[in-house]
Amino acid sequence: MSVVPVIRPISELKNTNSISTLCHDLGEPVFITKNGYSDLVIMSVAAYEQKMLLLETYTKLLEAESQWEAGVQPVDGKAVFSKLRGKYGTNAVEI
Repeated sequence: MSVVPVIRPISELKNTNSISTLCHDLGEPVFITKNGYSDLVIMSVAAYEQKMLLLETYTKLLEAESQWEAGVQPVDGKAVFSKLRGKYGTNAVEI
């Protein structure tokens, strides 16, 4: 995310093409204000999908960390891929 957030007044939403172009060009959220206060955040679908993927990754990392701290034994990656290859074929999973 850029150091300085992009902030626009809600009145600029009237020009949808301009806002859409801004969102796509930035690849970051655009913060919309109403009467001088934060109201909305808009972004392109590509930026949204990227943020959701990052959130999913962090969530999985937190889950793995919790499991590690709880003493759950880690699974050997090579063993997992070997099992998948046996089940789905040799080309199913590339390392």
